[in-house]
Amino acid sequence: MTQQWWPSPAKLNLFLYIIGQRPNGYHDLQTLFQFVDYGDSLSFNVRDDSAIVLTTPTDGVADEDNLVVRAARLLQAHAGVSQGAEISLQKRIPMGGGLGGGSSNAATVLIALNALWQCSLCDTELAQLGVTLGADVPVFVMGHAAFAEGIGEILQPVEPEEKWYLIAHPGVTIPTPLIFGDPELTRNTPKRTVNVLLDTPYANDCEPIARKRFYEVEQLLSWLLEYAPSRLTGTGACVFAEFDTESAARQVLDKMPTWSRGFVAQGVNISPLHHFREVWLRTAGKA
Repeated sequence: MTQQWWPSPAKLNLFLYIIGQRPNGYHDLQTLFQFVDYGDSLSFNVRDDSAIVLTTPTDGVADEDNLVVRAARLLQAHAGVSQGAEISLQKRIPMGGGLGGGSSNAATVLIALNALWQCSLCDTELAQLGVTLGADVPVFVMGHAAFAEGIGEILQPVEPEEKWYLIAHPGVTIPTPLIFGDPELTRNTPKRTVNVLLDTPYANDCEPIARKRFYEVEQLLSWLLEYAPSRLTGTGACVFAEFDTESAARQVLDKMPTWSRGFVAQGVNISPLHHFREVWLRTAGKA
């Protein structure tokens, strides 16, 4: 059988508001997640023993700390699986960019190995496992664009417009704790209903801090705003500009400053991972 690569898509936070902070330091959010048709890929070979082997280690990240390995071991233990897996990762999503790469990788591992190991867990169960790995993992597991509350794990499916995006990286990495720990971060944005938020111009409460602390983010956003509505995604460092057509996005991509890099992708409300799983299940005769 030819090697199969399971999608691990990037996400955007189309808006992100911080409405409070918990005693444990976590922040209560209201955010809108949408996937894009661009991301990493993972392949899997099932092993007869219980070893979890990552054949493509990530520089600077020990295997024990890698979300790919942690997700595999979590599912293995939860489902009582005696098999193992060799996992390869093709990385395209910038690390530390606010595009959810690590969380998406973890979700793809949970979805793929649940199928390959025949664990028979539903997506809701996998999402409950995933939240122990990170607050963004459940939305990737559930596979539908969502309005999220809590720390990002309380999900309500929504259908935002599937626009085209120029997603740009300013060449810096922003540690999430740096943004959430800034004393000037807005933490009291009023809580609103999803219908009100969807009809209100989108914004990101983390953006002023990222622009203040990182000149490169400020510079890139100021440049993009000359062409289209543009915002930070997550806590950064990536920013994105929205367009109605692919050609309009690519025209601006061609003009990007040489010190930054970017790509064009379409927003999608159903995750490419879930489309792939449907085809895999039909091909494997399990659907």
